[in-house]
Amino acid sequence: MSRLVVGPFNRVEGDLEVTLDVDAGRVAAARVNSPLYRGFEQILVGKHPLDALVVVPRICGICSVAQSAAAASALADATGLAMPGNGRLAQQLILAGENLADHLTHFYLFFMPDFARENYAGRPWHAAVARRFRATSGDCVRDFLPARADFLRLLGYLAGKWPHTLALQPGGTTRAVTPTEKVRLLAVLREFRAFLEGTLFGDALENVAALATLAGLAAWGSRRQADFAAFLALADDLRLETLGRTDALFISHGTLGDADGRLFARGIWDPACTTPAPFDAGLVSEDVSHAWLAGDAPRHPLRGETRPLAGGVAGCGEKPDAYSWCKAPRYGGRVVETGALARQGVDGHPLARALIAAGGGNVYARVVARLLEVARLLPAMEEWVRALVPGEPFCAQWTLPDDAEGVGLVEAARGALGHWLRIERGRIASYQIVAPTTWNFSPRDVAGTPGALEQALVGLPVDADGKAPLAVQHVVRSFDPCMVCTVH
Repeated sequence: MSRLVVGPFNRVEGDLEVTLDVDAGRVAAARVNSPLYRGFEQILVGKHPLDALVVVPRICGICSVAQSAAAASALADATGLAMPGNGRLAQQLILAGENLADHLTHFYLFFMPDFARENYAGRPWHAAVARRFRATSGDCVRDFLPARADFLRLLGYLAGKWPHTLALQPGGTTRAVTPTEKVRLLAVLREFRAFLEGTLFGDALENVAALATLAGLAAWGSRRQADFAAFLALADDLRLETLGRTDALFISHGTLGDADGRLFARGIWDPACTTPAPFDAGLVSEDVSHAWLAGDAPRHPLRGETRPLAGGVAGCGEKPDAYSWCKAPRYGGRVVETGALARQGVDGHPLARALIAAGGGNVYARVVARLLEVARLLPAMEEWVRALVPGEPFCAQWTLPDDAEGVGLVEAARGALGHWLRIERGRIASYQIVAPTTWNFSPRDVAGTPGALEQALVGLPVDADGKAPLAVQHVVRSFDPCMVCTVH
């Protein structure tokens, strides 16, 4: 048995280190370390509850809207507030815009450049993929980045700025949309649809969203020359469906839609069962048994605490089993995977269900689900813009109680994000955050059960010279980790 430490990782938001125990040329066990302590949950204690709307978006610069939306939702829950239809639609458009941009940034700039490396020279697809996706200099950079910049005008119209907007409030949004801006929003979406249909998919979004089987996906990809088809071809050659498998539960907080219900369902799904179960926030717990944090038994986030050990890493002697600043969130004591694959699986999309049935959570399934979600999300955004009614309220008036509890559950690009808030005497008494990468990159729990990524790395081959294979990079990046959101 030998040990290999991999990190830091490039093209990962924040700091990440992975320790691999290698036996007979394969990973026998993995430990995932989030080495950067942030302290946001401590910063918030004692502050006025509205300060959360300013502080929590600063947790991250690429998914700040998701943090804003969760904070606003927790405050709304604490006050029992219902926002007007315009405010709900505007908030969802802002969050969906960030999520969609994040999915494509991950595909074009974080994930695909790994396949342009010389390690894959000689593969029949390598030369074309290297020209298209090479980091910083591939052809896709000059196509995607201007399209992304134009698309983010949507957040300017709706939120005033991105990142770190203050437009999302418990009662809705601070910025009403005028009739002229509604037309502009539709124009932005129309232009971005043209990029997606012409460059990413080579087909109408509705046709991509209608793909229902693995055979249908393969046949569809064989008839296309666009970027998604390039991924499908190399994924088939490298058998990416065999990498990074988990058998965890899948969790989704659900995505709000129009007045008739949710675009994507909320629930918890064990693939061994036919249908998802309702999500019960009371079954969420945070375990600190392997984190450099003080604590005893697992706690529900409303009763949770974040107390770093005085010595941190240097003081690990007082907690010898600890190896990360990340807590280990569990649902009913079980390991959870979250993200676009979980969202689409819980929602019951047939292609996502087929991907999971064939190989569980894996590298191929996560990337396909992310792009499937892009194809489903933009048409929904078009409908939400059409449903806005200029002249009607975008934000409800509200009064903050002196004592209350609230939970804000949203779906960030990377998965389920929850904020748990307690207010006492008009001040924040406790604020606990369970982020998507906290779920996916958690350390072991009190029972010694590895987190989702730790499970996904087991079995990967390691080169004879002891170097970590690109497979490790593919598995890590398939989750699209945001490490700065992981430890708060």
